[in-house]
Amino acid sequence: MALSWLDRLWSSIADRGNAWVSIPDATPLEQAQRLAGELLSGRGEASGAALARELLGRYRLLSDDDRRAFQRYLAENFAPPKEALFQAAQAYLQDQTPEAAMHLAEIAEPPRQELLRRINMGPGGTQVLVEMRRELLRLVRGEPALKPLEQDLRHLLGSWFNRGFLELRRIDWDSPAAVLEKLITYEAVHEIKGWDDLHRRLQRDRRCFGFFHPALPGEPLIFVEVALVEGIADKVQPLLSQSVAEAAGTRADTAIFYSISNCQEGLRGISFGNFLIKQVVEELRAELPGLRRFATLSPVPGFRRWLEARLAEGKEAENGAGDATALAELLAQPDWVDNPETAEALRAPLLRLCATYLTDDRGGAGPGDPVARFHLGNGARLEQVNWLANPSPRGLRESYAIMVNYLYDPDTIESNHEAFVRQGAVAHSAAVAALRQRPAEGARRPSLLAGLMSSRRPRPAPVTTS
Repeated sequence: MALSWLDRLWSSIADRGNAWVSIPDATPLEQAQRLAGELLSGRGEASGAALARELLGRYRLLSDDDRRAFQRYLAENFAPPKEALFQAAQAYLQDQTPEAAMHLAEIAEPPRQELLRRINMGPGGTQVLVEMRRELLRLVRGEPALKPLEQDLRHLLGSWFNRGFLELRRIDWDSPAAVLEKLITYEAVHEIKGWDDLHRRLQRDRRCFGFFHPALPGEPLIFVEVALVEGIADKVQPLLSQSVAEAAGTRADTAIFYSISNCQEGLRGISFGNFLIKQVVEELRAELPGLRRFATLSPVPGFRRWLEARLAEGKEAENGAGDATALAELLAQPDWVDNPETAEALRAPLLRLCATYLTDDRGGAGPGDPVARFHLGNGARLEQVNWLANPSPRGLRESYAIMVNYLYDPDTIESNHEAFVRQGAVAHSAAVAALRQRPAEGARRPSLLAGLMSSRRPRPAPVTTS
């Protein structure tokens, strides 16, 4: 992998610091632990860069078990000194001056954070620390003792990957092959099926943008795929089609964000997707003044799990969505999506339930769906709930093939964002509000669900007498 200019800089400094570094004669794990101690206690810049390079080299060679042991070593050591912390806290309680607060904050910062900063000086250090956090996120649930290390990494990575350090780049067919290959690897929403599929997604009626960081120059942190279309798209298949229309993109009035993929698992919880969308909107408005709307076509990954829990409790009659037993029985049929009669019977209740799921503010906490929280928190409005928008196995597994549109209206983004973060309020269109409404008591038609289920249930055999 080509070194970034930062890595080349630190490598040259490390070369000059080699004279002050001695490698202990020990196992690789013991060497890594001793080098960590020396790196934290050292003061020289050149020797520090050389120590960091040696430590990273040893860490990369550790076995899986030794790597876990080294991570435990970092997590269990390098904590703030208890006595000094107690004294600083007492001093602040007695004299709550800015100086006392700054001293307390300085003492409370774990020395481990300074050690991680110094490890980051080594060539490739940022990538190693991002990868270390990715591993820790999988381990901390079963090994809570690793949590201090994971939290320190999150804190530091959140600073290092601040929006001010990120560069927005348009990705097209002329981008480096290594970057294009990573798009295929990292696509998390709609699988890219090889180079031909990727080429289609970079055609003239498509756009792709990504955020990059100077310490990871060839690694996209997050990327978004955009389709330029007429009107708000309500199905994903046309957006993923391999064919290109004759007038592709020339009459487009809407930009549809149909896939947003986070590429670095080690940066989970460090949000820069909101900046990506807003900056892409500005880029597209400048390039294509004819665009009038900016919307997503988004999955609803939590809907099926939520509904199955409600059906198990028999709650659906109270929402005007029909009989819970009938609904569960129809959804249990593996081919319901291919049966027009069954699909039509399920359409109204499922759309109503999905609208309910996404607009429930849960007492100010906002909806539980992670994609909804992302877009609503960025100031979007829930615009439309789309029936059978993604009947792929994944779409059926997550949300019974339903997808939704979130609309990014530049005039209301900030007010929507404030209402969501302050009260959990879900900005939504009149069409979504109408979906939620139960039919008036006198205007309700006989339930399609009930009628369909009764027609399928076996009738009792007639009783005959002789």
